[in-house]
Amino acid sequence: MSSFLVRPSCLRASTTTTLVQQQLRALTTTTPHFYHQPRVPSSSIPIPNVSGRVPLPDSTSVPEDFKIEIPSYPYGPRRVYHQSNTGLYGSALIRFGNNVSKRNEIKTRRKWRPNVQQKRLWSKSLGVFVRTRVTTRVLRTIDKVGGLDEYLLGHKAARVKELGPWGWMLRWRIMQTPEIRERFAKEREALGLSPQAKEEEKSLEEQLREFQVAGIQFAEGKEPKSKGQLKEEADRLIKKAETEEFGLGQEEDLFMKEEPKPTKMA
Repeated sequence: MSSFLVRPSCLRASTTTTLVQQQLRALTTTTPHFYHQPRVPSSSIPIPNVSGRVPLPDSTSVPEDFKIEIPSYPYGPRRVYHQSNTGLYGSALIRFGNNVSKRNEIKTRRKWRPNVQQKRLWSKSLGVFVRTRVTTRVLRTIDKVGGLDEYLLGHKAARVKELGPWGWMLRWRIMQTPEIRERFAKEREALGLSPQAKEEEKSLEEQLREFQVAGIQFAEGKEPKSKGQLKEEADRLIKKAETEEFGLGQEEDLFMKEEPKPTKMA
């Protein structure tokens, strides 16, 4: 009776091949993940996640209905090559074509993927290294313009379209720093534009600081009202105005009233 024997070396080779295949498959079909970004020094606003959510630093000192909302990306999420929504890919896409043999001209379908690297790019305004996926083509552009901040702050429509959703969120975050806000104020002054109103100049950092300072009260000794309380009070006033009747007062309405003609003296 013959038995089938398998050498241990063959088992090791097959196991190693399976592990390599699993690792390669994991690298090519990874799901969008959240970058573990460092904390920005001397700032309570964290770097947003890939999903677009900005976690608050301390939920106990901030009202429940206070949310940090990032303006929506004008071009929306990319419908093709969804992985590019989670990094700085520029306009790179997966290209398709054929491998043609020289002898029989047999065509075999193939694809070209962009060269994507995981890098830590220095942000001068934030003072930290930002983790992101980036293509080598975008890396050359970043070196050419003078850094990550200059690349993200490009004002042309083509640059904004290259940023994608993730680059748009990084752009919003660096625009909240005092350095960039001061830079924009100087540009407005150089162009002869009027300065922004004080309400608009108040940064998100200042708003969070107002909520986090212990013992903030109004002059009447009451706690500051949240957005939900203000909305309820506004709805109550609107309903009250709808139910009550408003009179025009006791004064006689002289509009379109015919005045008596003066009589002629005999």
